[in-house]
Amino acid sequence: MLASPGLGSFFFDDQAAIKAGAQTDGAAYIGQTQTPGFRAVREPSEAVSVMIVLSDGYVAKGDCASVQYTGVGGREPRFHADQLASQMEQQLAPRLMGLQVRSFRQMAIIAEKIIDECVQSPRAAAYGMSQALLDAAAHVAGHHLMAQVIKDEWQINKPLTMVPIYGQCGDERYRNVDKMIQKNVPVLPHGLINTPDLVGVDGERLEEYIRWVNARIAQLRVSDDYHPVIHVDVYGLIGACAAGSIESTAKIIQRLASAACPHQLCIEHPLDAGGRDAQIEALGALRQTLRSRGCKVVIVADEWANTADDVHLFAEAGAADMVHIKTPDLGSLHNTIDAILDCQRHGVGPFLGGSCTETDLSARATANVGIATEVAQVLAKPGMGFDEGFSIVLNEMNRVLRVARMLIESDD
Repeated sequence: MLASPGLGSFFFDDQAAIKAGAQTDGAAYIGQTQTPGFRAVREPSEAVSVMIVLSDGYVAKGDCASVQYTGVGGREPRFHADQLASQMEQQLAPRLMGLQVRSFRQMAIIAEKIIDECVQSPRAAAYGMSQALLDAAAHVAGHHLMAQVIKDEWQINKPLTMVPIYGQCGDERYRNVDKMIQKNVPVLPHGLINTPDLVGVDGERLEEYIRWVNARIAQLRVSDDYHPVIHVDVYGLIGACAAGSIESTAKIIQRLASAACPHQLCIEHPLDAGGRDAQIEALGALRQTLRSRGCKVVIVADEWANTADDVHLFAEAGAADMVHIKTPDLGSLHNTIDAILDCQRHGVGPFLGGSCTETDLSARATANVGIATEVAQVLAKPGMGFDEGFSIVLNEMNRVLRVARMLIESDD
């Protein structure tokens, strides 16, 4: 096993410093760091490429990655690629020599346990290692379809199928929305609503933006059949603007739903209660309040749902309509698959996401997970330019489905 340091497709941002008032200066942030591990409020995201050399010479690959706002919300602290690559080669690689890779699920569980014992950033390391193991298992199976490996090992009887892609616009909240509409993106725009001024004192700035997105869809779409979902991630700021009041938060969200009509509106992380159990309780109360008022906004859990166990608790409690399964936070991909299937058993929509800070390899592996498990939606990643991430995920899904169809036809 080899490991090489590299870069992710965006930046690691110190969310606590941004919320504390760090100011944008072009593509940079000016201010004091707040989160351990950061030397600046914004730093280039990093990655570590994992390469497993199999006995027949095939090199299976995966990329270790973390999320944009690492080190907060119960997440693993940011890693430094040189250090992580060195640990993986020196501490992890010798313990994996000679192990079989025929069963991805079994090997991923074994590797995760070893990683927990010898690597300082275990979730990032397990994420990249599991991608390489899934690649290896698909190679050994002979069909080279990571999605088919997942279907076979988890005994998923549904056919492989395309799933809706969710585009994220980054700071280009207007220009990239135009691109999304022209490309018929099913779910948009994310919005990156990460500062109070983007929400407004009583939500009025966000309401104005959603009305603009709605009007732009009507103006630019080339078919009346195009009805995208409007999904915005607000980083807990609606609740903050409402001073923590569930009632006031619900009133703001109702206005946002009206602004989005006739499109379905999804609000991701509407409030932040400061911890997992408190978050489950608060989101559940908000969801019930909205339902009692006849408001059908989809509430999406994000922060504090960092592990498969966390996701289970959110889904079991009915705290959200959808849970963002943020792949780097869950570590090994077998945890992501388990979390997706757990959400589906509880009638909660699994949103297979991740972060703009990832790589092309991790995005393609995620796309395979998405079409194998038929998630509610999958994030277009990596990067914040939209076009690149959308093409990577869409093209991977189309490739896999075409090869799978050929294999079925050849069997017939």
